[in-house]
Amino acid sequence: MRPPRPPAYTGGMTTTTDTLDALRGAVRGTVVTPGDPSYEESRRVYNALHDRRPAVVVHAVDAGDVIAAVRHARERNLPLAVRGGSHSVAGFGTVDDGLVVDLSPMREVRVDPEARTARSGGGATWGDFNHATHAFGLATTGGVISTTGVAGLTLGGGMGHLARRYGLSCDNLVGAEVVTADGTLVSCDAERHSDLYWALRGGGGNFGVVTEFVHRLHPVTDVFGGLTCYPLDEAVIRAWYEAATAAPEELNIILVLALGPEVPFLPERWHGRPICAAFTCFTGPRDQDGKVLPLLDGLGPVVGRFMDRLPYPVINTLFDEDLPPGLYHYWKGNFSRGLSAGAAAVHAEYGATIPTMETDTALFPIDGACHRVGPEETAFAYRDADLSHAFGATWTDPSGTEANVAWSRAYDRALRPHTEAGGYVNFMDTDDQDRVRVNYRQNYDRLREVKRRYDPDNVFRLNQNIVP
Repeated sequence: MRPPRPPAYTGGMTTTTDTLDALRGAVRGTVVTPGDPSYEESRRVYNALHDRRPAVVVHAVDAGDVIAAVRHARERNLPLAVRGGSHSVAGFGTVDDGLVVDLSPMREVRVDPEARTARSGGGATWGDFNHATHAFGLATTGGVISTTGVAGLTLGGGMGHLARRYGLSCDNLVGAEVVTADGTLVSCDAERHSDLYWALRGGGGNFGVVTEFVHRLHPVTDVFGGLTCYPLDEAVIRAWYEAATAAPEELNIILVLALGPEVPFLPERWHGRPICAAFTCFTGPRDQDGKVLPLLDGLGPVVGRFMDRLPYPVINTLFDEDLPPGLYHYWKGNFSRGLSAGAAAVHAEYGATIPTMETDTALFPIDGACHRVGPEETAFAYRDADLSHAFGATWTDPSGTEANVAWSRAYDRALRPHTEAGGYVNFMDTDDQDRVRVNYRQNYDRLREVKRRYDPDNVFRLNQNIVP
């Protein structure tokens, strides 16, 4: 059983040899079509659940290539998918019989250490970003997996280790360059095209192809971080929430529910058994590290631990090997104000039945600096929520799809009565289109107005779609 696909393309013109030749002549990058030697690699995305066959993949090297690709898709009435880091679990970075704009060649990151800003290409990953900024002792809130794209994470909001201290990724976005639906390159910030700038900060990929991001940076070099493991227990989950939201903002603790990994710091008897893990990142001074361990010890009986002073980029790579491209994923997400006893019980129940070693649940605290941005200052609407619940199955064998999707959906149904109506768009799947309005709640109507201005024909519809 496969989840529903994005809205299908219905009718229109096709891409001919002549028009492909014209497209190839208009771009500096590579244009790949079925039958080309690189087609199979070009069509592949991070989530193997989405095995689609585009008519054309344009590997764009600059904004000019993106403009040519968008115009080609629009003129030929082809469905258009945009691929940044390729991590879209919902598979929005690919499409059957349409055109994919692949931004992966556009990965340059340029740092201005005096202004404390970084300009990154639309295909940059957080690994690229952190490598470039760390050389200057700077960072901003980014993904906890280094292969995650800067684009998708930022456009959806952006939670990570630095969120409590410095806000979401979108809160640190100070400017962008965007190719809109009519093939125009637009620069936007607080002064220029401010409506588009507002919408990009949490509104997803609804408004165009972002070819360059400008992020604000903060002084971050080494951090004290790692994993502390406990038996899966509802009491540990509740204790984590109380400690994580009461801690100083420089201490971020993400709770992970998983099956114990085969790692040296976890005793063998816990391998494959349900555990809770406190994924910790402390950005305070080194001489305060000693205060972190007693707090973690208070959450429950510690059964394994890896904690050390690490360069900030390293903490965002700790799960990279466990989540390589080519796995199958189906995720869900919800927000909550507080952690109710009912929600903790649901997480404990489903944590005990996690179906695969690759599956985990992650509970992200989103308080602190995230709450110092008003609910209407950016498109990210849930500024009163202090917790984001991310869960769903990951598996290796396609024969397990039906069972893993069913488990994820049952988990979602059980949790919904204990959470807010909306959730984080980056954790939504293709069958969550009916939640788009509640995901944006008070900001939805304004987002729709921006959509009508910049994309009235809904060219950019392969996303958690705001219909103009």
